[in-house]
Amino acid sequence: MTTRKAKGQVKDLSLSKDGVNRIEWAEREMPVLRLIRQRFAKEKPLAGLRLSACLHVTSETANLALTLQSGGADLALCASNPLSTQDDVAAALSREYGIGTYAIKGEDNETYYQHINAALEHKPNITLDDGADLVTLLHKERSALLKEVIGGTEETTTGVIRLNAMAQDKRLRYPIVAVNDAETKHFFDNRYGTGQSTLDGITRATNILWAGRRVVVCGYGWCGRGIASRARGLGAQVIVTEINPVRGLEAVMDGFQVMSGLEAARTGEVFITVTGGLHTIGQEHLSAMASGAILANSGHFNVEIDIPALEAMSAGHRTVRPFVEEYQTKDGRKLYLLGEGRLINLAAAEGHPSAVMDMSFANQALSVEYLVKNRGKLEPGVYPVPPATDAEVGRLKLLSMGIHIDKLTPAQKRYQESWEEGT
Repeated sequence: MTTRKAKGQVKDLSLSKDGVNRIEWAEREMPVLRLIRQRFAKEKPLAGLRLSACLHVTSETANLALTLQSGGADLALCASNPLSTQDDVAAALSREYGIGTYAIKGEDNETYYQHINAALEHKPNITLDDGADLVTLLHKERSALLKEVIGGTEETTTGVIRLNAMAQDKRLRYPIVAVNDAETKHFFDNRYGTGQSTLDGITRATNILWAGRRVVVCGYGWCGRGIASRARGLGAQVIVTEINPVRGLEAVMDGFQVMSGLEAARTGEVFITVTGGLHTIGQEHLSAMASGAILANSGHFNVEIDIPALEAMSAGHRTVRPFVEEYQTKDGRKLYLLGEGRLINLAAAEGHPSAVMDMSFANQALSVEYLVKNRGKLEPGVYPVPPATDAEVGRLKLLSMGIHIDKLTPAQKRYQESWEEGT
């Protein structure tokens, strides 16, 4: 590997060697993306294209970036969350791999949007987003660049919700593939990745014992299912809150206590929001919590916990550990907010294990290739990952694990496709 001229804005370029080691370590667990990278290096399906990506700048994302670069893409990358950047990885991408990277862990809000604008200065043909901040800014403030855009991809639930709203309002100007909704993404990344990494982040921040702890999981989507099951596996007493009656019923059938948010606030010790919504934990919940309650968020934005309400009801606050802020309420209680209410699995830990991001980012790479192949054929809107792509990612993942599954025989296939055969 040859050191190239550094591009972008990162914390410290001297961290780049450590970043290379971290990127290479993650690559060991990403065999599907490796196979795609090898093919991309030969076929160059992205040659001549400019890509702007707003993603968590981690070792796994670095491997996606290198895959896209191998395919011929010219890539600019910025962070999709102010606390999710791994500074050594950002340095390595900038110095060692020549990818324009604009990301510094702990950057303020102004710098965050400066970096998104810097990525957009790349004049993208394709966007990759995680939360839709880049796409939103592109449409609102940089719309002159839209004429160059072929399509985009979106990584997370929150982003897909925003994009669907844009499409509903007829504001979305190009086709975007909802990578989040691929089965090989949400079944595994959201459930197993978020489940493990969220508890990892809280543990690193607090060093609490989970066994016997009353843990409230707010939201029972795929991420909530994963967190609840992992917390129970560590011996916690898990309570689930929901607004969706079917999901609430599912949580009951899965063996969890289900109650309203206010009921849960009165009994819980650790609260984890993972809804993608606004003020899932609001002032009434904060007022009902016992002193010592720990508040963490694993949804994309830091709005699930009503932080302004927490600040208004507090006489003061102080940092007691890295990523742990103690709020002293005016009625004498102490409440602990983790990671500024941002994604705790990336703020205080390393995010999802590489093995699950392998599937998510394989879908990302193949979706970018799909958009290029279908250039000019797709109307503006939100599109699913093609089922054949989803199945291929699953097949390659099983193959990498040494697992083989059955195929339908011709007779079985005919039977499933026929309506005439019965009892």
